[in-house]
Amino acid sequence: MRKFRQKYYDLFSKFYDRFVALHASDKQGVLRDILAEQTGAEPGDCVLDICTGTGAALRPLAGRVGAEGLVVGLDFSSGMLAAAREKTRENGRVCLVQADCGRLPFKAGVFSAVTCSHALYELKGATQTNTLDEIKRCLKPGKPFLMMEHEVPENRLVRLLFHIRLMSMGRERALQILKHEAGFLKQHFRQVRKSAVVTGKSKIYICWT
Repeated sequence: MRKFRQKYYDLFSKFYDRFVALHASDKQGVLRDILAEQTGAEPGDCVLDICTGTGAALRPLAGRVGAEGLVVGLDFSSGMLAAAREKTRENGRVCLVQADCGRLPFKAGVFSAVTCSHALYELKGATQTNTLDEIKRCLKPGKPFLMMEHEVPENRLVRLLFHIRLMSMGRERALQILKHEAGFLKQHFRQVRKSAVVTGKSKIYICWT
């Protein structure tokens, strides 16, 4: 199953950016700028973007940490990372890592922020729980995890695609999380705050350990 999902995302990497833009109406990439700003990351910080996909969040995050900082983009799909590498080839502040987000290959307490954009819902079962535990382990004390996700789309076709995507983690679990997102995150984090974004098509949850 894991190899099948890797191959699926390797193929999906060729269409991923257009798919997300269709969902979020974010052709200018404003959402990733908002996400980076809300991390509170400062020059010299080290930030992790899990399930980085094609790396849309990496450049805005790199802009926050400056020349002395580092942004790590992690994904298990070589196709996604190849697309991310094209976007960040000339940025020495970005490092790409192929790994399982349920077993992060980093020491504890090294990151000033961890982000995840439009991907946490797609993690299945124990992998999703393990990922949240690993995020907490790798964060510095008092530093945030930010999850950006789509609001339920109004357009019928886009809404259908959105629900198909949710079903990838199982219908019952998908509906439970969709209805009780904040409560789901509070099972893992001490404090959770929802932040609306200007487009109205996405939302950001900011979580602290």
